[in-house]
Amino acid sequence: MRVKVLIPPLKRSLAMWRLGFFFHEMGFGLLSIFLPLYLYSIDSTNGLFYVGLMTAIALFAAIPASFFWGYLCDKTRHYKRYILLAFLGSTVMLCLFTFTANIALLITIYAIMSILHVAHEAPKNVLISELYSHQDWKKNFAFYEGFTEVGSLIGLLLGFFASSYGFGPASTLFLVAGLNFMAFVLSAILVVDPSMIFERGLVTLEKTVDFASRGIFLASKMMDGIGLDESLKRENVTAFCCGLVLFSLATSILFTPMPIFVSNIVSEAGLPASLVFAIFVLNSAGGVGGYFLAGSRSTRSTGKIGLGKIVMFRSLLAFLLIAGLEMPSYNVILATTILVLLGFANAMFLVYALSLSMELIPAGKAGMFNVLIGVGGAFGSFVGSFIAQTFGFLHVFAAAGIIFCLAYVAFKFFA
Repeated sequence: MRVKVLIPPLKRSLAMWRLGFFFHEMGFGLLSIFLPLYLYSIDSTNGLFYVGLMTAIALFAAIPASFFWGYLCDKTRHYKRYILLAFLGSTVMLCLFTFTANIALLITIYAIMSILHVAHEAPKNVLISELYSHQDWKKNFAFYEGFTEVGSLIGLLLGFFASSYGFGPASTLFLVAGLNFMAFVLSAILVVDPSMIFERGLVTLEKTVDFASRGIFLASKMMDGIGLDESLKRENVTAFCCGLVLFSLATSILFTPMPIFVSNIVSEAGLPASLVFAIFVLNSAGGVGGYFLAGSRSTRSTGKIGLGKIVMFRSLLAFLLIAGLEMPSYNVILATTILVLLGFANAMFLVYALSLSMELIPAGKAGMFNVLIGVGGAFGSFVGSFIAQTFGFLHVFAAAGIIFCLAYVAFKFFA
């Protein structure tokens, strides 16, 4: 006789809840390259400035929103509703984009969308922290980010084909809106709030007990007249936060004007415009590799040590982009290679930083990570575009490289 096995809803949820986020990242992966190029096509004279202004306003608007959504989801202990709000709100705003080509209105709509969009970030981080045990955090953050990065990569491929087949702005925006609506529907079906919220509290308690235990051990050694070869030191949370802001600042300076830079070098090389999306597909593929490598190296000490190394590697890559400006015959190949490595390094950093942040940031302040990233990103998006518009891309790459070095110093103090 055949026995029918029933899978409990929670187990299905644990396996499938990320699927909605996959479609969401497909849409935003496409949008991340399409939108700067779209603004640039409306006003090529001031396009870089408008790209930076739009991104900066949106990120500044998202900073208090990240605090608010993070506090609200932890206060109510309901996470699904904010994820659904983010996906449905993004869908509506993207549809509104199709009704105007006025840059001021586009910037306003994008800012509102950013406020709604960040509603899913803190709940997503909490879901991973509470659905899985502490020792599996890094692995599951890596899997989530890698899985959704594949979605972003597919979205870039869709952008490549849409550009190749002559899709207009309205058609492309409706495509992005459709992907976000699919994310809303899937999340409504698959996401389930955790029945118990305790894992982050246990981690905080564990860290406190461990610190006290080490203090007692060192004190007993001192009382026995035994020399100490270690010190009792807490992690420097302020240095960690400064490092996050500086890393985000450098990343935003580098990447906000990057689609325009890539578009320019592709055009100068006489290659088709659709190649811009193909290059960012490779950048995204590098990110996928980084996420899955980070998941396989999921020890806590590896994450703390790895932060500084990754930041210095990003600094080196930013300086190497300057070499691409001096070698016009090879700059498309060189820039593509560097973008792949930048994607790889960014993925490794994000997994380590997210996992550590959920240990360091207490419950009730789940949006803090996104706030810190948003502060750096907001300033960097405007500064990067302003530097590119006023002084050129050489100064953009140099500024990003120097700030990455400062972030490295901050993370050395943290560890």
